[in-house]
Amino acid sequence: MQQRTLGRTGRDVSVIGLGTWQLGADWGDVDEADALAVLDAAHEAGVTFFDTADVYGDGRSEQLIGRWLRSNPGSDVVVATKMIRRAERPDLAHATLENFRAWTDRSRRNLGVDTLDLVQLHCPASEVYEADRVFDDLDALVADGAIAAYGVSVETVAEALRAIERPGVASVQIILNAFRRKPLDAALPAAVEAGVGIIARVPLASGLLSGRYTRETTFAADDHRTYNRHGEAFDVGETFSGVDYETGVDAAARFAGLAREAGLEPATAALAWVAQQPGVTTVIPGARNPDQARANAAAGEVGPLPEAFLDGVRDLYDEAIRPLVHDRW
Repeated sequence: MQQRTLGRTGRDVSVIGLGTWQLGADWGDVDEADALAVLDAAHEAGVTFFDTADVYGDGRSEQLIGRWLRSNPGSDVVVATKMIRRAERPDLAHATLENFRAWTDRSRRNLGVDTLDLVQLHCPASEVYEADRVFDDLDALVADGAIAAYGVSVETVAEALRAIERPGVASVQIILNAFRRKPLDAALPAAVEAGVGIIARVPLASGLLSGRYTRETTFAADDHRTYNRHGEAFDVGETFSGVDYETGVDAAARFAGLAREAGLEPATAALAWVAQQPGVTTVIPGARNPDQARANAAAGEVGPLPEAFLDGVRDLYDEAIRPLVHDRW
């Protein structure tokens, strides 16, 4: 699989990575054996980037990755985790060096490593990006050897642009998919100019772009696609990319038609579309089983997408999605 340098980390990672939110059981239950099988299958398919967070299953996702790392010594996988969401609020008052040390120490224990490859601020309040002391503290963690590099995971393009201006920020993680195109306008070009890596999350719009859902599809009560559909638990943009479910299903059916006309399955086309955007370093779809992990990885080997497909995706967004989300994030 193609490898790209992850911004200022200087590390090469696969263009298709693996998001592991689902291994923390926030998408319904995933047992330990299945989770480890997903990690195995992804790595065997060429994936060298795992993304996790300290709050995914209250550390379960990190612990499972740590177990996998111990079983695969010397692997070339870069593991990115996140912090600040363990606080009562992800605001400036809680973005302190003391908390950063406590959270990174916990993540190091969970992952079984001395130095974390990459730590991202996990969608903090916008005020955090404005505080010099926050980034001075992150620099101190690098100097201490607790972390090798740091980045941010953002909700909005404005936050991404502010973070990219910070000289120590190695990467920015942002929602990017065929239903969330706003980062293409300014965030990705700015990242390229600054040498900052872009980690694209929610590339399938919480599964919508797989083309497998209908208006009658239901999800488990402990799946965020049920409990956060209207933003009850966290930013609604994280669930179905902020598009209301019925509109999303209808638009996804159109997307599936475009993909199949191009000779691709919808999920493969959706991931390839993200991976082929200039400025994207890696895309982090989740997977609940080994077959999904292998299918996701295969999207990294798709050749340049046809112009007719790209034009159709743009038109679909402009007609059905842009008025709903473009100015919100």
